[in-house]
Amino acid sequence: MAEKKDNIFKKIGRFFKKSFSDMGESAKAQHEVDKANLAAVKAESKANFEENRGTNTFRKAKEIGKQSWDDAHMTPAERTAKTREEQQKQIEEANARIKAANERYEAAKVTKKAVETTEEKTEKE
Repeated sequence: MAEKKDNIFKKIGRFFKKSFSDMGESAKAQHEVDKANLAAVKAESKANFEENRGTNTFRKAKEIGKQSWDDAHMTPAERTAKTREEQQKQIEEANARIKAANERYEAAKVTKKAVETTEEKTEKE
């Protein structure tokens, strides 16, 4: 009976040892991912700063600040209405993209049919 308990405890010990080593490896991998993402954000921030250097005037910054202030002090109904407007714009843009994609699809379908019929005619001859 004591041997069985020893075996069980050894199995449990191996299980935890393996689990913790797996968690350690996972944490190290996630740390690498986080470091890479942070470096990417820093690089993008530098690039954005350089691209916008000299274009952001005091007046423009003031307008952006006022907009932010107004957004922060909206009533819930106003915020909901603004969100709905933005969502409606996004839906309209998505519908336009769908329409353009369907037109491309139909054009490709027609061209493919024309090519297939031409190939069939050449094969018959």
